[in-house]
Amino acid sequence: MRYAKDKVSDIKIAYIGGGSRGWAWTFMTDLALEEQLSGTINLYDIDFKAAKNNEIIGNLISKREDTLGKLNYRTSTSLEDALTDCDFVVISILPGTFDEMESDVHLPERLGIYQSVGDTAGPGGIIRGLRTIPMFAEIAEAIKAYSPEAWVINYTNPMSLCVKTLYHVFPEIKAFGCCHEVFGTQKVLKGICEACCDEKNIDWHDICVNVLGINHFTWFSSASYKGIDLFPVYDAYIAEHFEDGYHDPDRNWMNSSFNCAHRVKFDLFKRYGLIAAAGDRHLAEFMPGNEYLNDPDTVKKWKFGLTTVNWRKEDLKRRLERSRRLADNEEAVELKPTGEEGILLIKALCGLGRLVSNVNIPNTYGQIPNLSRNAVVETNAVFERDAIRPMIAGDIPESIKELILPHLDNHEYTLQAALKYDEDLVVKAFLNDPLVKGKRCTEEDVKMLAHDMIQNTLKYLPDGWK
Repeated sequence: MRYAKDKVSDIKIAYIGGGSRGWAWTFMTDLALEEQLSGTINLYDIDFKAAKNNEIIGNLISKREDTLGKLNYRTSTSLEDALTDCDFVVISILPGTFDEMESDVHLPERLGIYQSVGDTAGPGGIIRGLRTIPMFAEIAEAIKAYSPEAWVINYTNPMSLCVKTLYHVFPEIKAFGCCHEVFGTQKVLKGICEACCDEKNIDWHDICVNVLGINHFTWFSSASYKGIDLFPVYDAYIAEHFEDGYHDPDRNWMNSSFNCAHRVKFDLFKRYGLIAAAGDRHLAEFMPGNEYLNDPDTVKKWKFGLTTVNWRKEDLKRRLERSRRLADNEEAVELKPTGEEGILLIKALCGLGRLVSNVNIPNTYGQIPNLSRNAVVETNAVFERDAIRPMIAGDIPESIKELILPHLDNHEYTLQAALKYDEDLVVKAFLNDPLVKGKRCTEEDVKMLAHDMIQNTLKYLPDGWK
């Protein structure tokens, strides 16, 4: 990288999963709006054609007169080509296809186990982890060989396991995981504060929170806005709106599987006293299976959705068609901020500012003192030139710690199962998972479910499983 006043040029970013038909366009949009960065983006994907398509789209964006950040997009043919001498690595991949995800999400329903996402916790998250860990082990080895000093930003789920694998393979790696779920809860607090505190046009970034927990099961132990303690405000709002929930004026939970009325958040606050800071679809999967995800009718009662994989497949068809239109210059990417912070974090690490944001990294500094130092936790951290300084979030309450511990155990079981090709450890993780335990399945049924789910994803597992 070369530095001029308030600018960095010749930055080199490797994008692993550069054929993405979604997140890649978000990344390109934010880069196009950033006049302080210029350089090269190496797109690498096992689907070379998809990466080549994004090369065309990215360079079309860069040529536009309204583009501030001028980046050169090129497709790499190998990890070595993509990573050599790069400054940053962005990882955003889909481990397997939606056919494998269909098994992850829906096969457990034969035992009455419902999953609203299936990519982090529950049987689906565990099996997705088996596919993902070998891929991340390969990526970590390549980073160690070709760009050991690069900052590595992961967006792939299961987030905690991805970050855990990177550090397991390459302990000196400078990696962290980014997730926008916390931002969504800050926006809910913004809306509630505006409704209850005679405040208008609040910038959600000004909602100050202390973040602690694990990815997709994250919590706020404090929240404030300009001196206003938002915990009593939140409590009073819940007392009045518990049945209806909170509805973002720009969105309706009924119109999308991804939206919700935040009633799970409200219930968890009443039960545990902290503000749960993720979407209800994620939060529900960390709790026992006889609670929020007992059956589809229960899900409707809590006003969130079960995202079917068929919906994802249809959405992919729409995105593939849009990808064609963008590459053929029949449609232009709208250049407006996406709300993600990835580019802001890159700028801070380049020395172009200082930023506090939530981040997923190992608990090495004791960010959450009463959790294991080997755990990957989500807390706030300060980002500045070539440094991430984790903030001490404090102990997590024992009642919530008891909810988190089975998932931390399962991260270790799944990592070891993936590395050792050990089906017994997969079964152990299934039996330890709250979604499974809450349904009181027999051990034999769980063993058969684990075996069948592994068989359904065998195509994307190392030969050791065969």
